[in-house]
Amino acid sequence: MANPMVELRGISKNFGNYTALNDINLKIEAGEFMTFLGPSGCGKTTLLRMISGFETPSSGNLFLDGVDVTHVPPYRRNVNQVFQSYALFPHITIQENIEFGLKMKNISKSEMADRVKQAIELVSLNGMEQRRPSQLSGGQRQRVALARAIVCQPKVLLLDEPLSALDTNLRHVMQVELKRLQNMIGITFIFVTHDQEEALTMSDRIVVINKGQIEQLGSVDDIYHHPRTTFVANFIGQANIVETQVIDRDDKYAKLSLDGVIELTVNAADLPRNANTAVISIRPERLNLSKEKIYDQNCFEVKVDDEIFKGATNQFTIVTESGFKLTVVEANESSSDTIFHAKDKVFCHVHPDDIVVVQGD
Repeated sequence: MANPMVELRGISKNFGNYTALNDINLKIEAGEFMTFLGPSGCGKTTLLRMISGFETPSSGNLFLDGVDVTHVPPYRRNVNQVFQSYALFPHITIQENIEFGLKMKNISKSEMADRVKQAIELVSLNGMEQRRPSQLSGGQRQRVALARAIVCQPKVLLLDEPLSALDTNLRHVMQVELKRLQNMIGITFIFVTHDQEEALTMSDRIVVINKGQIEQLGSVDDIYHHPRTTFVANFIGQANIVETQVIDRDDKYAKLSLDGVIELTVNAADLPRNANTAVISIRPERLNLSKEKIYDQNCFEVKVDDEIFKGATNQFTIVTESGFKLTVVEANESSSDTIFHAKDKVFCHVHPDDIVVVQGD
């Protein structure tokens, strides 16, 4: 990434004796949809406020489009922020809310009219210009906040959990709309959330943050299918985290003992050379159940301990002969070959590529 839009070099932030951020190094590309993902208190909002200029780092430097803005105040940075509460002015119209930032920049009336019209069309609020925020739904108010931010044509748009106040169905709709909007206008989006589904739905890349540090940075596919640590595996979706013993290996594959009885074959490249133990992560949907033994490799007999109907999917808890439990998620199909119930004895299979060796806590 030769010319990143946002670059953080060695950024740390201390509040007294508490370290909120510790040596953050990150590059964000122009036009990228980047998401900061992590639990409450992990430092993701502090990091966003650092980019906006509302927080100053205790150490390190921050660059915007190649320019050091570490000590530049917010109003002199070409970034805008959409807040969780939207922060709309309740006493003026939607059009006046959107115009507000342009008036502060002394934009001419003709240019202002053109830019406001374009912003309203982008967020599909045509015909609502003279309403006030109290006359709009939650989703419409969120669109106004977006229009007010993008009308100023910032280089970077910061979004601090802007969908958290919406109901589930509307949140799903707005996730798609946000990504569509970002693709259309090409602005760099930096999105903060603790919701894994939001991050996976919209992002080009995700930064998983834990205790003020970057736990993992990667594409949506990398983060979900190749978690590096148990924290990432557990935080992004569901995962079976298992401690195993290394019993054999060659240049291509390694054999792991799950519980002293079951042997699993994994890719040796994922395993440290001299490791005697390994922590593995298996996504529940990567475990496959069958009534008959179909495969020889990574196939073992289990008993269905519990089943939960979830509409499009069924979730099963399976238990091995030694009492080891795993979670399985399968599509809810009508075929009798894929119908399983509690107490059924079945076979469980997992492909070596779907077993990921992770770093333990």
